[in-house]
Amino acid sequence: MTQLRAIAHGRTGDKGNTSNISVIARDAADYPRLVAALTADRVKAHFGPLVQGAVVRYELPQLGALNFVLEGALAGGVTRSLALDAHGKCLSSLLLEIDLE
Repeated sequence: MTQLRAIAHGRTGDKGNTSNISVIARDAADYPRLVAALTADRVKAHFGPLVQGAVVRYELPQLGALNFVLEGALAGGVTRSLALDAHGKCLSSLLLEIDLE
């Protein structure tokens, strides 16, 4: 089994209580594998109770990337959260731990 990080890298951003995670294939040939493996439901399940709202996936085939918008993922957002990572910058690393078959 291979971890997602072997074929992709990630970037994370935030806006209020919403996290935005991009997963970018290291090689364009792996993009279809990302599309097949990373559904919005799988991403939501991977984060479990950390994500309180919906997860929406956007496909960016021209970039070989997927973008996930995670609502209610930042414990209220930067100005309200007491979390050490209030911006959620570590969330892309957590997502890259998903095992691929």
